[in-house]
Amino acid sequence: MSFPLLTATAALPALGAVATAAVPAARRTAAKWLALVVSLATLALAVTVLVRFDPDGARYQLTESHAWIKDFGVRYELGVDGIAVALIALTAVLIPFIILAGWHDADPLETGSRRWRPTQGFFALILGVEAMVVISFEATDVFLFYIFFEAMLIPMYFLIGGFGDRAHEHGEETAATQRSYAAVKFLLYNLVGGLIMLAAVIGLYVVAGNFSLTEIAEARANGSLHMATSTERWLFLGFFFAFAVKAPLWPLHTWLPNAMQESTAPVAVLITAVVDKVGTFAMLRYCLQLFPEASKWATPVILVLALISIVYGALLAVGQRDIKRLVAYASISHFGFIIMGVFAMTSQGQSGAALYMVNHGISTAALMLVAGFLISRRGSRLIADYGGVQKVAPVLAGTFLIGGLATLSLPGLAPFVSEFLVLVGTFTRYPVIGIIATFGIVLAALYTLVLYQRTMTGPVKPEVSAMPDLRVRELVVVAPLIVLLIFLGVYPKPVTDIVNPAVKQTMSDVQKKDPKPEVEAAK
Repeated sequence: MSFPLLTATAALPALGAVATAAVPAARRTAAKWLALVVSLATLALAVTVLVRFDPDGARYQLTESHAWIKDFGVRYELGVDGIAVALIALTAVLIPFIILAGWHDADPLETGSRRWRPTQGFFALILGVEAMVVISFEATDVFLFYIFFEAMLIPMYFLIGGFGDRAHEHGEETAATQRSYAAVKFLLYNLVGGLIMLAAVIGLYVVAGNFSLTEIAEARANGSLHMATSTERWLFLGFFFAFAVKAPLWPLHTWLPNAMQESTAPVAVLITAVVDKVGTFAMLRYCLQLFPEASKWATPVILVLALISIVYGALLAVGQRDIKRLVAYASISHFGFIIMGVFAMTSQGQSGAALYMVNHGISTAALMLVAGFLISRRGSRLIADYGGVQKVAPVLAGTFLIGGLATLSLPGLAPFVSEFLVLVGTFTRYPVIGIIATFGIVLAALYTLVLYQRTMTGPVKPEVSAMPDLRVRELVVVAPLIVLLIFLGVYPKPVTDIVNPAVKQTMSDVQKKDPKPEVEAAK
């Protein structure tokens, strides 16, 4: 029996979460180091998965299958395609940086505070989220996927509600109330989406007789499983609704700005760079593969919603006074691009969407973590409270600028390639949608450069005159992310080589071919 590599990759952070939580309360530093070591070991396993995966091999590799709940046809089935491998690697890369960035975020508050932060719990919850996200990318049993798709809400709820940002202008009691509101809103939105999906999962079992993604997809492809048109559409909508909430897609997005605003910067990165990717990934894996005809039927409406997300998110980012809310609305705009690429039904669009998931995770992590370092120094999230930072903390300002330029998809940085592919792939089939979507790029340049101008340039405000530059720990967090942004911006081939075969198979699932160019290339 071969080593269960996929199980190990998800089980290690889960066991690490239990071990971290069990560390005695007086050994906070030991808990931090344990969590960091576990995250690095998980990264090593993820790299092993990446090395062992053959892009030219079978669609799902490193598979594992065991009976679980026999009476209901539920199996413990795991397998990864190229897109899953890329996102597992992204998750495993980001978690150590999230832990390092949040090294002091769960330290005890000032003496006399009525709030007490269990440091071990903070890092244990982060590892728990990592385990659930990884197994969500690996699961090829629909019911198994659903369990962890929903279970990750529990640790995220406590991370948002129990470990919020200390920078709050209205005092501790108001901050606690707003954190609770953001956490409950996050939980309710995602629970409603999950309950609707549960009904669709049960419906799928009634129609197909099992929960195996590979068996159902194969039966659909060879014609041995036929779904009535109305049945397929209702099931598709049940799955898509849950994924659209998680993604988040307009108008189901309103939980995200509150959640990111009230979270610490590392937890905000965990939400938008890691957890939310499960939604867009699931659209590719489940919606298109299980319900190809319904996916094509819903495409026009979904593209319009994605377009609204792009423009709406960017417009609201322009008008934000709060740094974290600005990044949140920028992410809503970027997720619009990803969803647009998925449903453009072209190989360029879907390759761009898969690449965008990776690049957005890196760029958002870089920008938000540097913003978190900035906010922790000044004690305020308000843009108006800053000015002239680049004169007193040039390295902080420089890394903040690179993160911002990546967010606006500057050529030479990673998000540019993926955004370009999405726009080209969309334009070839839906030119009007593609043209309007480019307006989001203009707005991205506006909100990013205005943010930098108002916080980093101009006269030095007295409150930031003694602001220290990035420390060694903070440089260790930010520098590798910037290197990745530049490397993947110049040479995205390592990621595209992994995801393109999976995209080709997804295009085959929906029986779509790329439109022929109007002008043939010269031979």
